[in-house]
Amino acid sequence: MDQRFLADCQARLAFDLLSNTWNAVVVWALRAGPARPAELQKRIGGISSKVLTETLRRLQFNGLVDRHADAGTRVEYALTDLGRSLLPPIETLGIWAFDHADQVMAAQDRSSSTGQG
Repeated sequence: MDQRFLADCQARLAFDLLSNTWNAVVVWALRAGPARPAELQKRIGGISSKVLTETLRRLQFNGLVDRHADAGTRVEYALTDLGRSLLPPIETLGIWAFDHADQVMAAQDRSSSTGQG
């Protein structure tokens, strides 16, 4: 049996990090470089200030994002090396989603029409 994918395995950590929709989106938005929260909101679209703040704190807690504040009130967030190491897997998952979204949505529609799900 492959021990890497058991319920209490280290791979679960990565799955947990990526299972929150906004984690991967914010990491991906920071790939272009450091950004202030308002700039990130514009890059992402559709994320509230509250959810963005919660996500940035979660990413910072997990060592994926650094918070930099200057002497004034200017705050910027940037990916750490660890955060940058997540970009290739996020890109791969995004490509898969783009390639297979229609199939997944069709399956969901079929399940909804038969009362399953």
